[in-house]
Amino acid sequence: MEYRIEHDSLGEVKVPADKYWAAQTERSFENFPIGIEKMPAEIIHAFGILKKSAAIANNKLGKLDDKRLNAIKAACDEIIAGKLAEHFPLAVWQTGSGTQSNMNVNEVIANRGNEIAGEKILHPNDHSNMSQSSNDTFPTAMHIAAVIAIEDGLFPSIDLLANTFRRLMKENEGIVKTGRTHLQDAVPISFTQEISGWLAMLEQSKKQLQAALPFLHELALGGTAVGTGLNTPKGFDVAVAQAASELTGKKFVTAPNKFHALTSKDAIVFAHGGLKGLAANMMKIANDIRWLAAGPRCGLGEITIPANEPGSSIMPGKVNPTQCESVTMVAVQVMGNDAAIGIAASQGNFELNVFMPVMIYDFLQSARLLTDSLKSFNDRCVTGITANREKMHENLHRSLMLVTALNPYIGYENAAKTAHKAFDENISLKEACVALGFLTAEKFDEVFHPEEMV
Repeated sequence: MEYRIEHDSLGEVKVPADKYWAAQTERSFENFPIGIEKMPAEIIHAFGILKKSAAIANNKLGKLDDKRLNAIKAACDEIIAGKLAEHFPLAVWQTGSGTQSNMNVNEVIANRGNEIAGEKILHPNDHSNMSQSSNDTFPTAMHIAAVIAIEDGLFPSIDLLANTFRRLMKENEGIVKTGRTHLQDAVPISFTQEISGWLAMLEQSKKQLQAALPFLHELALGGTAVGTGLNTPKGFDVAVAQAASELTGKKFVTAPNKFHALTSKDAIVFAHGGLKGLAANMMKIANDIRWLAAGPRCGLGEITIPANEPGSSIMPGKVNPTQCESVTMVAVQVMGNDAAIGIAASQGNFELNVFMPVMIYDFLQSARLLTDSLKSFNDRCVTGITANREKMHENLHRSLMLVTALNPYIGYENAAKTAHKAFDENISLKEACVALGFLTAEKFDEVFHPEEMV
């Protein structure tokens, strides 16, 4: 491999000749050979937006000339488009401020920008990082990446699955089945009502995430090292938020208190709480669907779901609810990420939190997993759900909890005696009620209508 010599404040460093990064990136690459987790592509994308926005603001405020602005913008556009991905090699497990990743971006912009300009006009610190610090750029990149992940990735997946549930509600109108509480038979419910509960979970999760978004729309940029805004021109924070908004179509604003924005990560915690809430709802929905589909002959068997692949290496013909299982594993990962994020956010000391890389790695993983799993679950499972009407009817009329309909006519205690007798002797509710002398057969038929109990 061929190398070139770069330098920083600590001296000279050998850097691969075909890479745009420079000394500080190389030092981090060599000093943190930890794990396989790299800085997420979403963060690099957000940094491209951030650095382009900062250059636009600096130019507007008279600090950066047009030639350097154009070189920075051209390099940033390539970063945003993902064309320079190989030039961002750093591990998540680095400095907790993300300083090396900020410098990685600065160095790549400077070297690629100079190449585009055909002359050496950009310095990573003086121009790529103008009016900035790692301490305000990394939290800004976190918020930009989080907003894009939720608004452009997760919300469309939620809407896709929600629309499928709406379709299933219409297709299954009029079907009444047994309800279940405590995994035991309960009073009847319509299948449409049951699906509506799943739909409302998605709708509520989306509303809760929407409630968290305004806090993520606040950007720390302009606070520089400790929140005071040292080395920034007046109005830079507002101008850079406006530029980021115009580039993304999002409503970013400057954080009203930069001291809070640098050291507190409560916005990430709050928003990830919404992701955890969605994960909890998806765990419930996936479990409901696989329980209802359990069988095909010896389980509940009230619905049928698509058979996507063979389910056993030893049992021929076996098919498993694998999409449901995938969703539940994603839910567990998101819940684990939430614990890590909460602990990391509690570790702010004085003017800075230094657990930011792990926080955003976990946050973006949660958003990405939920985005992908909801779409896969929709496309490969939920769209193919069909109701087994005969099994639902059979289970409904075998349920002893239908006796609840008799409460107004024979009272709670006599209804309980009826249910126990029917269970103990394996007879119908009607036979038990008549045998106990609580109602005549004719009166029982007059008042007992399970389909009307919903």
